[in-house]
Amino acid sequence: MKIKQSIEKIPGGLMVVPLMLGAALNTIDQMHLPFIMEGLKSLGVSPTADGHYEFLRIGGFSQQLFKDGALVLIALFLFCAGSQMNFRVGGTALKKGVLLTSSKYLTGLAIGLLFGYLFDPMSGLFGLSTVAIIAAMTNGNGGMFAALTSQYGNRSDVGAVAVLSLNDGPFFTLMSLGLLGSQFPIISFIAVLLPILIGMLLGNLDSDIREFLKPGEILPVPFFAFALGAGMNFATFFNLEVLAAGLTLGFLTTGLTALTGILIFKAFREKSFIAPVSEASTAGNAVGTPAAIAAAAAVAANAGMMTEAEAAAYAGIVNIATAQISISTLTTAILCPIVVILVDKWQRKRGIDGKQEQGNSTFVETGEESIAK
Repeated sequence: MKIKQSIEKIPGGLMVVPLMLGAALNTIDQMHLPFIMEGLKSLGVSPTADGHYEFLRIGGFSQQLFKDGALVLIALFLFCAGSQMNFRVGGTALKKGVLLTSSKYLTGLAIGLLFGYLFDPMSGLFGLSTVAIIAAMTNGNGGMFAALTSQYGNRSDVGAVAVLSLNDGPFFTLMSLGLLGSQFPIISFIAVLLPILIGMLLGNLDSDIREFLKPGEILPVPFFAFALGAGMNFATFFNLEVLAAGLTLGFLTTGLTALTGILIFKAFREKSFIAPVSEASTAGNAVGTPAAIAAAAAVAANAGMMTEAEAAAYAGIVNIATAQISISTLTTAILCPIVVILVDKWQRKRGIDGKQEQGNSTFVETGEESIAK
């Protein structure tokens, strides 16, 4: 059976399919069907606090991995992702990476600010929260970017992914919430960033460690996706407001981040716009950001820098924000390649070949691939 191949045919499949499976099983679990509970009781499963029997809460390693393990698995993912961040990039690639990261982040922050000002920042238009907006719009799909720029762009476009990897994880969202008035103590930032920083340090000190940890960029993803899904109910996904919010988020991400990226590239006299359009997506790992933000808020509340009510508000939007970001991931995974193809055709009609570097280029080796310098 080609299960993995089938899953990978779905946009963001390694993230979305396990998340949906977890949500489906949790939905059944929360129905507390009598025949299932009787079967669990006969096996000696302990009841929950409210007296029910649930197959996702049978204790032991199973519950720790499939129900309660999301934060640990996300931390492992961030550690491994950090180990792959390489700053030895060429001049042109570095320039493009900085431009893309800055334009994408500032666009997401601006839209988050606007929605937070016009609507309730925790549950605004269609239930969209500032957390969901910034998490989805500032965190691009690095794998999709690399694939699209490899096919339609040039080597310095591909090399920009080394800088774009900085937006992996919840750091930019956490920083944005700080700018928007939420008071997170320094320890909250350290607690979120430490796995990334330690991974980055080890990966850059020892190429063997980098290579050893490389599978960790992918391997934990379906596991923490399932655990996140196991905290959701399918009724959330079929809620029209959640669906509308996710689709809105997807169209905003592709449309606005592509547009601002193109304008920034044009201002810096770049002729090809393949790179900014290729970055106009929502990363699958962004679905873990709301849970990470809620964990940071709990730290802030314990430190007395945030009220218990505010921390509870962040915890309360985790499920709905995760669902919205999941829908945005699927939406942008479809929209982004289409827009790249259209931009490539538009450029070629004007004599611009996205595969060609501007001027002369020399190349330096970074790991196994060459990037422009």
